[in-house]
Amino acid sequence: MPKWIKYAGIVSLVTILSACGTSPTGRNQLLLFPEEQMAQMGQQAFSSMKEDLKISNKRVANAYVECVARSITVHVPQDVFPGQWEVVVFDDEQVNAFALPGGKIGVYTGLLNVAKNQHQLAAVIGHEIGHVIAHHGNERMSIGTASNLTTQVVGQVLAANEVAYSGPIMAAIGLGAQVGVQLPYSRSHESEADLIGLTLMAQAGFNPQESVALWHNMDAASEGNRPPEMLSTHPAPDTRIKDLQANMAEASALYQQAPRRPDCK
Repeated sequence: MPKWIKYAGIVSLVTILSACGTSPTGRNQLLLFPEEQMAQMGQQAFSSMKEDLKISNKRVANAYVECVARSITVHVPQDVFPGQWEVVVFDDEQVNAFALPGGKIGVYTGLLNVAKNQHQLAAVIGHEIGHVIAHHGNERMSIGTASNLTTQVVGQVLAANEVAYSGPIMAAIGLGAQVGVQLPYSRSHESEADLIGLTLMAQAGFNPQESVALWHNMDAASEGNRPPEMLSTHPAPDTRIKDLQANMAEASALYQQAPRRPDCK
């Protein structure tokens, strides 16, 4: 085996091992990118979205979303983002929302038809901010980078040693990385963001029990058009509901202790 291949593998391994972190729930993470870079990327992406997508001009809906988001962001640690979060409502029927590093939150108007009240909307916004708090964007980029590096090194080793059927082997490695690593990681991110969001909404004075009702609504809105959980980037609604209920006692205690009850209408 050529020495450069060995060195490439060693460099890749050292880079990966030196970038380990721990998520808010105690899970080990791979974080290869500086958070300043992630924030800059998030801000640039958000600026592009505001140029490409229609922004809602409905004053009441904007004020409602802004009220819920502001109630939650005051509970976000300052080391995640120290400034005031920018909140934009996009006029689009997608049942979705997102938060980006750099203090950006986007909500699609379609979500307001499924999140039936301020508590359910808080569950979604808290979940999306949870992704930012747990550095999930950084982790997903890092996993993709590490996976590509590993695949390239393995491919060079197979080619250097003239391994038969190296093409199908590499294809299998790619599929294995997706199903065995990337998809489970994505599902774990969603579950983790659910729990962080549950805590955030309760601290902000929104009823955490409504997070369960939200996922019943989401399940009904999907009309069964979901891939099997093993092949999906997201846990099944039933799984999410069970996880939320398992952590509801602690969230309910935080809700009872919350200093205020938002009235976002």
